[in-house]
Amino acid sequence: MSGTDSARECRVLRVAGPLVELEYVGGTAMYDLVSLGEAGLPGEVVAVSGNVVTVQAYEHTGGLAPGHRARPLGRPLSVRLGPELLGGIYDGLLRPLSDSGDWLLPGAHEGHGAAHSWWFIPRAVGQQQVTEGTVVGEIRAAGPVPVRVLVPPGCHGRVSRLAAEGRYPGDAVLAVVDGTEIKMGTSWPIRRPRPARERVTADAPLSTGQRAIDLLFPVARGSTVAVPGGFGTGKTMLLQQIAKWCDADVIVYVGCGERGNEMADVITELSALEDPRTGGRLADRTVTIANTSNMPMMAREASVHTGATVAEYFRDMGLDVVVIADSTSRWAEALREFASRTGELPAEEGYPAGLASAIAAFYERAAAVTTLGGAQGSVTVIGAVSPPGGDMTEPVTAHTERFVRCLWALDRDLAYARHYPAISWSGSFSRDATVLADPAQAERRGHVAALLAEADRLADLVDLVGITALPDQERVSVLAGRLMREGVLQQSALSARDAYCAQEKTAALVDAVLAVVEECRGLVDSGIPAATLEEVDFAPVIRVREETGPHEAAAVAERRDAVLARLRELR
Repeated sequence: MSGTDSARECRVLRVAGPLVELEYVGGTAMYDLVSLGEAGLPGEVVAVSGNVVTVQAYEHTGGLAPGHRARPLGRPLSVRLGPELLGGIYDGLLRPLSDSGDWLLPGAHEGHGAAHSWWFIPRAVGQQQVTEGTVVGEIRAAGPVPVRVLVPPGCHGRVSRLAAEGRYPGDAVLAVVDGTEIKMGTSWPIRRPRPARERVTADAPLSTGQRAIDLLFPVARGSTVAVPGGFGTGKTMLLQQIAKWCDADVIVYVGCGERGNEMADVITELSALEDPRTGGRLADRTVTIANTSNMPMMAREASVHTGATVAEYFRDMGLDVVVIADSTSRWAEALREFASRTGELPAEEGYPAGLASAIAAFYERAAAVTTLGGAQGSVTVIGAVSPPGGDMTEPVTAHTERFVRCLWALDRDLAYARHYPAISWSGSFSRDATVLADPAQAERRGHVAALLAEADRLADLVDLVGITALPDQERVSVLAGRLMREGVLQQSALSARDAYCAQEKTAALVDAVLAVVEECRGLVDSGIPAATLEEVDFAPVIRVREETGPHEAAAVAERRDAVLARLRELR
């Protein structure tokens, strides 16, 4: 981390864990970055009171003592954004972990792009008049996603210098616009949203490849999602599936306070998974921010802002980006721990009074926008929430539900019954559904929701009096619920054929179950006992989801017709 001149140096007065008190130096302001000690540990100013400046350190402060030197740097906590991000693994301050060994060295900083070089292709011409967001060039061989070099915000004028096509190091000046040097990489404060020309209506669906989501609770590109669920309900697995199969251009996966073995599994799977778009590695268009539970607490607090900043960087290139934060509960716990150290008045369950505002500010960075350069891009934020004991009324979950467009609540009973993904169809919602659905899809969703609601209503009666005590039509409703759950909503992440499901196959599976249910109702109306229908082998309709490929809708129709023919033989 670079220092300033010695006139800006000051002394450390007190060290209390990640909180460090310094002498006040003129010009020091809130949220300024500070270099602590000889190792240059990064810290951020969080309070200025009289002649004392309070700094939160983003690394372990062991060895730092009163009397050591500190240097206020006069700028906010920022990260370097450049082509090297794709395929990389970073900590919460966007410092590379891939080549750092087991641990980052104290004082390691984000200047990691200068050692690399890439092929630059100019897209502007000399003396061209450009404005902020204009593409001046493109970087190749940085992965499957073309990385564009843009005129930075606030800059406009004539291109007085433009580099020729060729290979350049990461810190090379590629263009000069009105005296402003434009390099391959740029730096941006993590807590300041990158500007866009305007927000637009999020009305394009983000396909996740997960039937329960795409069918019942779809999400738009540029929208927000919360995924609350207790321990063991499959949050991490569901988010990994979305990272693997959603149709975004870039994935930013933020492991915020996750266990190290879970993050290792995520990284290993992403590295091994083939990208269905390019045939290469999926990791090549993924940025992984691994801030595990054994890393400094305040770096965990910064990690979600870092992830949002990285996403906005690629969004400004006209790309669709998904940010997956697992989990925001551990981020909120970092806020609570820091608030207690600084003596803030605690609110609900010890969380700071500004918790709701902090959560809202994070999710507000999701948007579908027209970029400064006139392109269309989006950032979709999907955040996991881990309520203690599965209590959905605790503050983090309750506040998050207020600010998101979609809620995919995970049900413990479904998870324990090995129904995955364990998304509760009664406890989840999607405010995007009315905007995204075409008439056929909306009708299909309505039929499925009504069928599941009726089956759930009858489940309690079955537990009390048994299935045989119900009228025949209600017994068919119970059967219909089982067929829909097992034949459509269940999905195996471990199956090569079932881990991902295209929209056309999802529609075919739903239509198959609805057709079978309708035939069963007709048979009961004609006098066939429900007990006879319950003895029919419906396995072809249930197993077809795993026995056919992700796009094989025609094969689903064949299985449906075979079961319908068998039912008609009962007449």
